[in-house]
Amino acid sequence: MKRFIEGENRFQCTLFPESLEDYIAADNPVRAIDAFVDGLDLKRFDGEIAVTAQKLPDYDLLFRPLPGAAKVLAPRLLAAFGEDRQRYPQADALQKYSGIAPVTKHSGQSTWVHWRWQCPTFVRQTFVDWAAQTINKSAWAGACYRQQGAKGCSYQVAVRALAFKWIRILHRCWQNRTPYDESKYLEALRRKGSPLLKYLAHSA
Repeated sequence: MKRFIEGENRFQCTLFPESLEDYIAADNPVRAIDAFVDGLDLKRFDGEIAVTAQKLPDYDLLFRPLPGAAKVLAPRLLAAFGEDRQRYPQADALQKYSGIAPVTKHSGQSTWVHWRWQCPTFVRQTFVDWAAQTINKSAWAGACYRQQGAKGCSYQVAVRALAFKWIRILHRCWQNRTPYDESKYLEALRRKGSPLLKYLAHSA
């Protein structure tokens, strides 16, 4: 009887490819998509999007001045909202469409929440990227992020929660064609006695 457990030889050849790239055959349709994407002049597209966005009235009025938006995210936010105010009559319509609003399911006495998979990922990522940029550029956004962290939320969960709140705020600005005003929003939080005030005080 052997006294020791023998492991596998670490230098033996594996039966599986070393990367996902090895799984894809040369004639797989994905190769054609890769070639198409590689051939795109994405910098030129970004330039055209920026030029087009600046011609729309909502760009300078609503999106360009937003904290953290700048010239990269402002056109993407404008594209996410669009110009048709009837498309998203309520903020939750955009929250769900973009995938920022999670899905809650119930079964008996059990309840669980999960990521919304059926959504345009570029729109969702636009809101997530923007929310992350506002943490250090908006007082209440930073407070909201710290509040989520105090609850034990991970960075990703905290940023998505922040994006959820931002959509609600920006949706009202968009519907009313009123620029976002940080000072007015902070004053509204103070009038309501928002729990965020505790985390605002910590940042002062």
